[in-house]
Amino acid sequence: MDKQEVLLAEVNDAFGLIRVLEVGDYRFLEFGAAVEQSCVFTRDPSWLEYDYTRAMLMGGLMHEAPDTALFLGLGAGTLTQACLEFLPLEDVEAIELRPDVPELAMRYLGLQNDSRLYIRVGDAVELLDSAETADLIYVDLYTDLGPAAAHLAWRFLERCQQKLNPDGWLIVNQWGTDEDKPLGAALLRGLFHRHYWECPVKEGNIVLFVPADLEQTLDEEGLRERATAIAPRLGYSLDSLINAIRPAS
Repeated sequence: MDKQEVLLAEVNDAFGLIRVLEVGDYRFLEFGAAVEQSCVFTRDPSWLEYDYTRAMLMGGLMHEAPDTALFLGLGAGTLTQACLEFLPLEDVEAIELRPDVPELAMRYLGLQNDSRLYIRVGDAVELLDSAETADLIYVDLYTDLGPAAAHLAWRFLERCQQKLNPDGWLIVNQWGTDEDKPLGAALLRGLFHRHYWECPVKEGNIVLFVPADLEQTLDEEGLRERATAIAPRLGYSLDSLINAIRPAS
């Protein structure tokens, strides 16, 4: 029998409608006309339901021992919470455009008040320069219309890479095209000198992994070892996603 959909919260802000819905053991954050932004398994808010979020978590394992992370776009905070749970992070900053989103995430979507997490409200493009450098930077800036303009903004993406500490990784949740390429592939190839990796996922997105500099490479053996080590805690394997990693197209 289909689970009944229950509306838990509804807010209108300067950017439009935000809703929190519950269906069985899952809660959903939606923007606008029923455009899902985040999915939370209420029994375990650090569980990542979708492959694109698992691929983004996997990006954090490309760093041998990340201590700091910056999340540009918070949503329900599911990925942020998973990274706090499964990576050795000590200092995490998140920048979220919409003021009601962090409050809804904590009230309805299981985001914990973790002493390692600092949330700022505002435009990531404007606040990036005032953020601390980080070992990991996650870009996931979506509205009800799709990816924000920042996902195709040369200077913004360049600044994100420049904010990385040595050996750091920039992880971008990019839309995929019908040609199985990330949105803005030509721009990305030019900006990052083709020195990055891609992971296409079944939701249609392509997650990008960009190193801090051209001397840095992807240590697949180390990645597999770290992924295997945390698999029992995750409750799922990352092997299929690791196998899907490819050099920049």
